[in-house]
Amino acid sequence: MSSARIRGSIEGVVAYLVANPDAGLTTDPPAIAVRDGALRFRATGPSGQEVVTDMARAAGGDGSGPSPGWLLRAALATCDATVIAIEAARRGVELSDLEVSVESDSDDRGLFGLDGVAPGPIVVRSRIRLGADDADPEVLQAILAATEANSPVADAIRRAIEIRTEVEIV
Repeated sequence: MSSARIRGSIEGVVAYLVANPDAGLTTDPPAIAVRDGALRFRATGPSGQEVVTDMARAAGGDGSGPSPGWLLRAALATCDATVIAIEAARRGVELSDLEVSVESDSDDRGLFGLDGVAPGPIVVRSRIRLGADDADPEVLQAILAATEANSPVADAIRRAIEIRTEVEIV
């Protein structure tokens, strides 16, 4: 999709949300995970999207898919890349190169409830490679700043959000 087409789509959505701010508050469609093996799970979305996760053999899985932690990093990498592409298009910048790499440091003891260690990542690092043939470096920095401010996945990782859990025992 060209930068102009993305920009046109985004401008339409932004204009609609400015005129109808209450329309911005939505319930996101669910991802439903169902067990499909020892530690293998198949998550499906409302339109048939599908993601399979599995844990490494060392943790009792079969290693047949990415771990949920890797999916978190992939979600951040693809979300940031998407927001960069949107921001570039909004500013009329044609990107010639875009790559986002996300890694994290974790303490595996947390997954198993050992030593009071938190189960999540200790630190998450993103590396962004960004190029545009005729863009001013200041414009590229502004795109990156907007991405930092507007990435939904980065926001969810960075900010403490409420998690509500309902349980049905069958």
